[in-house]
Order: sequence, then structure tokens, then C-alpha cells
Amino acid sequence: MPRSPLARPTDAPPVAHAPTEGVASLPIAAAPAAPERLVPLEEAPRHVAIIMDGNRRWARAHGVSELEGHAAGVEAIRGLLRHAVRRGVPVLTLYAFSRENWARPDDEVTGLFGLLESAVRSETDELRREGVRIRLLGRIEELPEETRRSLGTALEATSGGDRLLLNIAFNYAGRTELVDAIRRLAASGIDPLEIDEAAVSGALYTAGLPDPDLVIRTGGDERLSNFLIWQSAYAEFYVSPSLWPDFDEAALDAALLEFASRTRRFGR
Repeated sequence: MPRSPLARPTDAPPVAHAPTEGVASLPIAAAPAAPERLVPLEEAPRHVAIIMDGNRRWARAHGVSELEGHAAGVEAIRGLLRHAVRRGVPVLTLYAFSRENWARPDDEVTGLFGLLESAVRSETDELRREGVRIRLLGRIEELPEETRRSLGTALEATSGGDRLLLNIAFNYAGRTELVDAIRRLAASGIDPLEIDEAAVSGALYTAGLPDPDLVIRTGGDERLSNFLIWQSAYAEFYVSPSLWPDFDEAALDAALLEFASRTRRFGR
């Protein structure tokens, strides 16, 4: 008996995860200075997302306080950002503070906020010179006023950055992001039958950005920990054994080289 013609879904393949060529669609301009590329453009990730894990284990291993471990983690971000700019990474997302982190002791949470505020104040001018633009992902309205004020100043000061878009996921959780997206869609009055993957992607904190091509987790654990769970559906996952304060330029290069060696088929 002859088969009936194959009926394909009209929205397949998922447009939210379809690969695109180059970085022409990114919301930042081409880098004004030629980057020191480690791999050819077509083999490089457009968007790198990093779960920065291991600060507290690093502190225990070095016999210092947990807050000093977090401070060492902030110091590691400085070098990583400069190297990402050199390597021509267009979009970098850092998981800085999850909503689950509120369960930690008050002193640690307060210290984390203080470190963020201090780092933002001290690094804003350098970020602007490097061409880095900051964007925030998360429920920022839940943060202390002083933290929000520091972040707002950095957003305004770096708004002209055109070499690297730095997303700081602070007070962020992937499931919370989906809840907020659903609320946003419901409030818009959209017909439920018109909600597709593109509509959901457009309601997320990361609206307008490419999905991460490469998700790096430091510290050896192999889980997403509620980080970009919608956006990472087709990301390549790379686990580094290095604790975050020890994750340096060579470690980032190793992740970029590993990404370039993989074949991405997107279900095809």
C-alpha cells in the first residue's frame, strides 16, 4: 500500500534554535579592531554562557573565607572579559547570582552584593574603553536599592559598547524567566494559538539575542543548575575541572577549541 505524503509540522525546524551564519544579526556592531581569533569565524561560538562555579571550594582549598573566594572569582572575570574581547566573542553571559542563592547565609549574600557593586564601580570605565556593553538578566527589581543603582549606572555608561555584549545573570533563574515570559505573553492578549517558540523567545530576558552556542561550567559538576534552560536546548556543553577563580585565558581557549572540533547537526 502506498504511503501517504509526509505531513511535516509547519514550524519545524524550531526557528528559535536554527543555526545562522556569522554574527550579522547580533545587536552589536562589528568589532572596530580585528580580534585575535583562535578558530575561524564559522567555527567560533556567537554566544558563550558560563556557569561560574567553585568559588567556595576554592576558598576552602586555599584556607580563606568564602567571601575571599568570591572576590577571587570577581578578579577572574576581569581577565576573562579582556580575553573574550581579544578572541572576538560577540556575546558573553555570566551566571553571577541565582535566585536559589538567597538561601545562603545573610553575610554571604550581603557580601556578594557588595562585591558586585564594588566591581561595577571600579570596572565600568575599563569596560567602556574595551567596548563592552552590559545587559542584565533576572529579576533586578528584587535587589537592594544600592545594588540596582550601581548596575543602572554601569548600564548607562557602557550603552555604546560595540565589541562585546556582556549579559550578567544576577538574581536569575531559568524557571523564573519562563514564568515571567508566560506572564508577559498572557498580559499582551496574544491568542494562545499564536504562541510559538519564536513568541516565547521574544518574551524572555534574552529577547533579541542568539541562543548560546557554548555553555561552559567550571568546577567539574555536570548540570545546568537552572541556567538558560530554554535557550540552551541546542548548546554544546563543556565542563572544566578548574574552579572558577582558576579559570584563565588558556582554559577559555581550550573550551573554544573543543567547541570548534564538534559537529552540530541540530537534529538533522
